[in-house]
Amino acid sequence: MDVLSDLINLLNDKDKVDFKAYLKHKNKRQDVKNIRLFELIQTDDINAINKLYGKLKNRDSYHALRKRLHDSLLLFISQKTFERGNQAVYELLRYLVVGRYLLENNLTKLGFRSLDKAERIATENEEYNLLQEILLLKLQFAHLNETIDLEELSKGFIWNQTQIQREAKMKLAYAQLRKELIDIQLKGKVIDLTQFIAETIQKYKISMLDFMNYKSLYQVLYLANEYAAINQNFKLVEKYVSRSYQFIERKKEESSIHMYYKIYILYYLANFNFRNRNYAKSTAILDQISSILSDHPDYWNQFYYRQQLLYALNLHFSGHPTQALETLGHALKKVGKNVKMEDAYDLQICLVMFQTQHHDRQARAGLLRFHHSDAWLEKKMGMLWSIRKSLLEILVYGEFEETDLASARIKSFRRRYRNYLLQTKEEKVLDYVSLLENFFTHPSVVHKESFQHKVYALLALEENSDLFNLSFISWLVARWERATTYEVTIQILKIQDEEGVFSPIKMT
Repeated sequence: MDVLSDLINLLNDKDKVDFKAYLKHKNKRQDVKNIRLFELIQTDDINAINKLYGKLKNRDSYHALRKRLHDSLLLFISQKTFERGNQAVYELLRYLVVGRYLLENNLTKLGFRSLDKAERIATENEEYNLLQEILLLKLQFAHLNETIDLEELSKGFIWNQTQIQREAKMKLAYAQLRKELIDIQLKGKVIDLTQFIAETIQKYKISMLDFMNYKSLYQVLYLANEYAAINQNFKLVEKYVSRSYQFIERKKEESSIHMYYKIYILYYLANFNFRNRNYAKSTAILDQISSILSDHPDYWNQFYYRQQLLYALNLHFSGHPTQALETLGHALKKVGKNVKMEDAYDLQICLVMFQTQHHDRQARAGLLRFHHSDAWLEKKMGMLWSIRKSLLEILVYGEFEETDLASARIKSFRRRYRNYLLQTKEEKVLDYVSLLENFFTHPSVVHKESFQHKVYALLALEENSDLFNLSFISWLVARWERATTYEVTIQILKIQDEEGVFSPIKMT
């Protein structure tokens, strides 16, 4: 992948106009080719060197030009990022630098006034490392200011050191847990995650009090979300969700620097509620995110697509399939080069799932949008995502009676994932695949009571009350119910919500 293209894809349309103006202002000569190169890269023109240097093909000059454009882009992006997301920190640093300068030049009163402003901003934004610098400066020059209460200043310094240590503990634990999660998701590593989390928390002596700020809460909810997804049980993390609600409700006013973390926290809360089938509450939280994004458009591209995905899933499973498809279609139309591949693939795989459940033949064409191998998808999207994509592919082939392709995909699935599923004690997935294989080999088997009981037994497992697991199993039930997978899925959800457990009698 071309690094310059990646950098340019980070810019929106206004940024691109501003960047060209920035280059024009920066250029001292009229013959500088950086703006032209920028425009050529935007259009993916592979003949850029020929158009810039003609037949001479001056590669040294071309690569020097690319290097200068690369450096200019990095500088421009850093300035834009600082302007947009770090106004409070920028102001804080300005007061800190000015305060130090004034104190060093014997303007004590003005210097401390500037440091007071910096301290207030640092405290409000939980910038404890910068607050440390401010308090150290105040201690250094305290002898010049008769109004300083040295005891109070010392207490504040010690309190701030405690916050720094607390934040450091969270970062250490977070880094270690993230590393293990990456190994589990992308490399298929097998560990007892519950035990590892408990050991990590004990190792760094982390308490619930350590979680109670935006940054730490975001980290905790990220880990909780991944942990629940791996275990396919989002009720395991309810205590963290409950604490998060309490924290959000207490924080009536947030600084702009906290908004990034707040949006993520709200997104995870919306996801927890969706996975626990509380669609109304999940949607209400997504509406909160919409309101924040309208006031902070710089975060729009980062959160819009995953937010729309959750909107669509809530609509789909709450019985509004047409609106769900419209939401996905609208979001997919907006996907451009600067959208994360993970977000685009999540939207696309969800669309294929919806279409399959409605017996829509467009699902078959939707599969063709995934050009990469299983190994590549495992690395980029994670093991669980890749396994579900492979299973969905089997169902798509089966849905439209391409049984030879479905059977071949089952054999490929077993070769690739059997050992991993056995190691992670997910034999039930292999049981499900065996039922699929049995059906493709002998389609009439779905009308046998023994086969139906095996399918119902899978549905009765607690972990298969997960919405996505349930959707896969519903596909088999739909074979003998002579209904679409979507109709069967909604019926099973209704039975489970009414009875608390699945009862096959209710299906008739």
